[in-house]
Amino acid sequence: MGIVPPDEYKEQIALFRNRWDSNQLREVVEPHITVKAQGGLTEDMIWLDKVREACLSVQSFQLSLTEPATFGTAVVFLGVQSKEIYKLHKLLVETVSPSPELIKRYFELDNYHSHLTLGQTYWCMKESEIKEMEFASRNALAPFPTFKVTCVRVYKEIEPNKYVPFEDIQLAI
Repeated sequence: MGIVPPDEYKEQIALFRNRWDSNQLREVVEPHITVKAQGGLTEDMIWLDKVREACLSVQSFQLSLTEPATFGTAVVFLGVQSKEIYKLHKLLVETVSPSPELIKRYFELDNYHSHLTLGQTYWCMKESEIKEMEFASRNALAPFPTFKVTCVRVYKEIEPNKYVPFEDIQLAI
């Protein structure tokens, strides 16, 4: 589940990511901020109605994207400023109730760090390209927007490591 930036900025990010032929992330999923990873999201989708109900209890909120940063030399991302996104993340994890092993595997709850991934070595980029992307994104993606979050997008895996939008769940207005 993720939060999608406004369409114009999402397209700007997609075009930027595509400048690196090695960046296979562009083929995996659209630019988004993960708010709940796939751990516990079973194919039977029994969790979906609970998530819809939980989202109705969350007021829409402002979120700001910030300067790029890295997780070591493996991932480059845009930062996120929002206290509310952490509350939403915690609510969604509690609603879905993944196992402690899945929470740990997907860096949730205490290990959650909201961000919008631009590229990573897991998706075939080299460490040198991660550094290059971090530097280039400072100008290419500025100014970094602030926008109102009104929904959470649920993604569906249609083949291994390929996710498409499935449903947008509205937050309370």
